[in-house]
Amino acid sequence: MELKQQLKLSQQLIMTPQLQQAIKLLQMSRMELTELVQEELLENPVLEDGPEPRDSSTSGAEELASAEVKAHEHKKEEIDWERYLENQSTEAPMPSVRRGSYDEMPGLEATLSSAEGLDDHLGWQVRMGDFVDDERRFAGLVVGNLDDNGYLKIEGLAPDQVVPRLAAEAGLDPEDAEEVLLMIQQFDPLGVAARSLQECLLIQAKHYGMDELVLGVISDHLADLENRRYPVIAKAWGCSLDEVYDVAQIIAELEPRPARRFQTEEPRYIVPDVYVHRVGEEYYVVANDDGMPKLKISGFYRAAMADNPKAKEYIQDKLRSAQWLIRSIDQRRKTIVKVTECIVEKQQDFFDKGIEYLKPMILRDVAEAVGMHESTISRVTSNKYVHTPRGTFELKYFFNSAIRRDHQNDIASESVKQAIKTIIGAEDSKAPLSDQRIVELLGQDDIKIARRTVAKYREMLGILSSSKRKKYF
Repeated sequence: MELKQQLKLSQQLIMTPQLQQAIKLLQMSRMELTELVQEELLENPVLEDGPEPRDSSTSGAEELASAEVKAHEHKKEEIDWERYLENQSTEAPMPSVRRGSYDEMPGLEATLSSAEGLDDHLGWQVRMGDFVDDERRFAGLVVGNLDDNGYLKIEGLAPDQVVPRLAAEAGLDPEDAEEVLLMIQQFDPLGVAARSLQECLLIQAKHYGMDELVLGVISDHLADLENRRYPVIAKAWGCSLDEVYDVAQIIAELEPRPARRFQTEEPRYIVPDVYVHRVGEEYYVVANDDGMPKLKISGFYRAAMADNPKAKEYIQDKLRSAQWLIRSIDQRRKTIVKVTECIVEKQQDFFDKGIEYLKPMILRDVAEAVGMHESTISRVTSNKYVHTPRGTFELKYFFNSAIRRDHQNDIASESVKQAIKTIIGAEDSKAPLSDQRIVELLGQDDIKIARRTVAKYREMLGILSSSKRKKYF
């Protein structure tokens, strides 16, 4: 054991909070960035929402690191914030358009609405029903244990154990509980609180007065019906295939998910981060700045800095934070545009001719072209969307693995999926193509992939197997 001193000189990049913030901003979606900016506007009094001229001297997220190193080296130097504020105060204010008197606008409470959920809808029917207290308690437990499809399920319990468990909690006799459940299953939506798909369909079929064949197929041959084993059903019931086809059509019109129309999830709208416009034969990438707060430094604090030395120290700290946020957002914007321009350049055949001409492309291809690290490209393309003449896509959509071809250029995996979709779309619905046949047809275009790959791509496209695609009527 020996103790000694050593002097070691090394160079490293320190991940300061500012640099971490810049990297975090880069991978944020548009909505997340907007929320963060609104929080900063509330927390930092120096920031305000207004027009801010953009500095075109920097052009990539990789410059954030070098900017941070320089800031770290000169952190002890005094910043001439007075001059900076003086320049900010000379900017013309953003014009405002008054669309009408605020007195004419309805109050916020008058504009709010919410869709009625399944719990509320069933709860109202329970209150309107002729139930005693313990029955009403049991009904409330039933409503509270419905899944998103409207089925009565409790995790860890078999279907036949659910009612006894809830009856015991409500202090109700199990036989009476079954009667109450039957009444709830006749509520709107019909078939709600069923314990299985079979029970749900039977409730509806009995309610609509369907014949014995329909009820028998639901009770005994639901699996055969799902797998389209119609001859098996016809043989078991001693009827013709045409009768089985008619039964299948009738059952297909029943509702397997009673709670479908009570789904309360709001639709999510995609706002593109960039636009790709075609002018003649050229494509131009433009950032979408609509709806994004335009941050600037408030000129109100200039007098406070001059009059109060203690306030000056506090304001200078806030000014540094505000300036770095503005710079980071601007760098994020420029980086997204730069990466999108590279994607458009490399995938021009896609924009000119369509999805069949999408080329194989990986992160390294774009990273080398724009001089950034692959991890930066990954952050830039995550949760970012581009609106193009061919539709709106996530930037990650344009990155595809390559499927090799012997006598032609490699083809993108996404193009192979589109080819499979096209082949299946043109097939005879009464004699659908098997996965092996699709492999053979793709081979005619020099696309050589395994049958299991076709099956995987077909499932990713949401396309059923050939046996389930076959139409008998």
